[in-house]
Amino acid sequence: MAAPRLYLDYNAGAPLRAEVRVAMVEALGATGNASSVHGEGRAARARIERARRQVAALVGADPVRVIFTSGGTEANVTALSPVMKVGAAELSIDALLVGATEHPSVLAGGRFGADRVQTIDVDGAGRLDLADLERRLAALSGEGKRALVSVMLANNETGTIQPVAEIAALARRFGALVHTDAIQAAGRIPVDVAALGVDLLTLSAHKLGGPQGAGALVLGGDLVSPMPLVVGGGQEKYSRAGTENVAAIAGFGVAAELARADLGRRDEWAGWRDQIAEAAGPAVLLSGEAERLPQTLSLSVDGLAAETLVIALDLEGVAVSAGSACSSGKVGVSHVMRAMNVPESQAKAAIRVSFGWETAEADIRRFTEVWGRVMRRLAPGVTRAA
Repeated sequence: MAAPRLYLDYNAGAPLRAEVRVAMVEALGATGNASSVHGEGRAARARIERARRQVAALVGADPVRVIFTSGGTEANVTALSPVMKVGAAELSIDALLVGATEHPSVLAGGRFGADRVQTIDVDGAGRLDLADLERRLAALSGEGKRALVSVMLANNETGTIQPVAEIAALARRFGALVHTDAIQAAGRIPVDVAALGVDLLTLSAHKLGGPQGAGALVLGGDLVSPMPLVVGGGQEKYSRAGTENVAAIAGFGVAAELARADLGRRDEWAGWRDQIAEAAGPAVLLSGEAERLPQTLSLSVDGLAAETLVIALDLEGVAVSAGSACSSGKVGVSHVMRAMNVPESQAKAAIRVSFGWETAEADIRRFTEVWGRVMRRLAPGVTRAA
């Protein structure tokens, strides 16, 4: 009998947790619109509000500051608004500054025109160039312009963790607002919206073992919020119109609660990550000198196409990916590798291994065994990288 498949692509989407499935089935079996005042409507509302508390707890937020969306991309686009609400007043944002390795939904600029978006450099490990950010903020401030800075907390391809609290403090000096895409970080490392000092933070359920099609925009402590992206109804306190997907939101809440408990495993995960890196000769570990997520690593076998390696591992029953899942069908050099100035031969060979809540130590051993077989077949003449 063939061994069960080994899924090591959690950063694309984690397996759905059993507890999440139960919560979603229960919600799907219930009747009622959460905007209705009868008993069925109140029951639906109770499911949403419980999930709001669970998601808020994952990132140390006030539940009233959590806005549910259809996913991480919608949350990011909502956050990247050139007009913010401050109480009853409106605040205009003149420019958007984004890290060069951001998710495509952020690099696209949200609701900012292309001429109002600037890209901040990163170093060879994918860490933001704080000096470049400071120069850009100073220049904009000197022109009397206000900026919104968007930098992800952890990179989806390499796992590189950005110094978001330091970035937020720097931005504050120039009167800028700050958004962080914490989609990959939540549930893998501790995330606290107040400690980070950001105005806006975004999440996605399916990275945590929740359902696809549910995300959240979390507002920071100040009374600043983006103009709604989806309008037409009073749902989410007029921040996001449309009848709520109660089942997906309920599942998101359960996933967030379980992911919060998973934080106790991060040292174990980091050990497994390093075990894979140690055993992955002749691969080069990309961003190895940076602080990284405990369950993510990017490997490259110089000269061996990533597509070839992903397919070879797939045929052995192991699922990994070449870069971001949001670039599906575009096997080539990712913008993250280009921004890091990774040599072309290595960049074309980069794959991502990511694991999580369902992974066991035996899975790590199996991966290293499979990797060894694949390397002996595909790269027999390549010596182990130093």
